[in-house]
Amino acid sequence: MPKKILIVDDEKDIVDLISYNLEKEGFATIKAYDGESALKLVKAKRPDMVILDLMLPGIRGLEVCKFIRKNPETETLPVIMLTAKGDQVDKILGLEMGADDYVTKPFNVRELIARIHAVLRRAEVHHDSDKKEQFAYKGLRYDYRSYDVSIDGKKVDLGPTELKLLRFFTQHPGRVYTRDQLLDYVWGDETFVEPRTVDVHISRLRMAIEKDKDKPQYILTVRGIGYKFADLK
Repeated sequence: MPKKILIVDDEKDIVDLISYNLEKEGFATIKAYDGESALKLVKAKRPDMVILDLMLPGIRGLEVCKFIRKNPETETLPVIMLTAKGDQVDKILGLEMGADDYVTKPFNVRELIARIHAVLRRAEVHHDSDKKEQFAYKGLRYDYRSYDVSIDGKKVDLGPTELKLLRFFTQHPGRVYTRDQLLDYVWGDETFVEPRTVDVHISRLRMAIEKDKDKPQYILTVRGIGYKFADLK
């Protein structure tokens, strides 16, 4: 069965352009032109992904993304958001609401399709990683049962926070997280922890696992937004 992608934008020409190109790629598409219709179609049609414009009439795109993430039935549904070019605030807000990726308008259709394939692959990796007891990538190995970490067969000693950070990153490769998101997911309810703390522990983690901490291959910086683990290839 082809993957179903819900395209949400109040500009019909953009929806038709994306739909035409996705169907050429073998996807099935569903169209919506406002936030309320999008939420109804998410529930009724069960798409495999949502491409979501942020500037929607009625319910805004950020709220649509928030509703999707708060519903247990759709909390893992992949979302790619469309943002105005250079609007960094909307990008960060969208990622904090749980979007998996973003594409700025005007966009290149081939780039959008490439990102769709990448996000769908990551969604499958994330689903599988919940069942896995080990992670391995380019010499890095993490045994989730014993908390043993090694690089090229050599054991690496990490502190408890670095272990939690690395586990979180390796279970969500390729996805960008802001500092505030990492504080929520990794530190949880710990009090008096500032966003700067994330940078400190990222630096410690890189010193332990990267061959060159200034040119990391595992924990990557996304300038102006946050961090991600490398895309698995």
